[in-house]
Amino acid sequence: MTAPSTYGLSTQARNLQWLLTDLVEEVPGVNSVAVVSSDGLLLLSSDPGGTASGAAPGQGQGQAPARTKGPRGASADLATIVSGLGSLTTGAAALMEYGEVKQTMVAMEHGSVFVMAISDGSLLGVHATPDCDMGVVAYHMALFVGRAGHVLTPEVRSELRQSMENTP
Repeated sequence: MTAPSTYGLSTQARNLQWLLTDLVEEVPGVNSVAVVSSDGLLLLSSDPGGTASGAAPGQGQGQAPARTKGPRGASADLATIVSGLGSLTTGAAALMEYGEVKQTMVAMEHGSVFVMAISDGSLLGVHATPDCDMGVVAYHMALFVGRAGHVLTPEVRSELRQSMENTP
């Protein structure tokens, strides 16, 4: 994976992008990662150019069906899924009076999706392979959340939104 350009970003925004890139490159089984704001906007992505780098392989015996790209590719798809799962689980927790949702995991035949709360309603989403070590993925997500939570200020969120909007 080629790291996205961080030219013109603040030190905090560059550090968050570095942490996100490190999560994808260093944790076995992680295909793509997205950070989504509380209002569902994509802030950071391991796929900022909109290519489907974590896309499933073409059709065949025992393989997932070919993906159709969304409006901006895999990053937009993951952001939509993360935002929806975050909203659904928050509503479910409120109905059951169980407190705040810390993590959601969906295991599917051809992959897994993890969602973890960061701060201020922001969410970290990870798309991983079906054979990933879920404990390792969750551990590294928790590390990211611990490091990113205090840095993800309203100013940095605004800067990241602008950066994602300007990505071709």
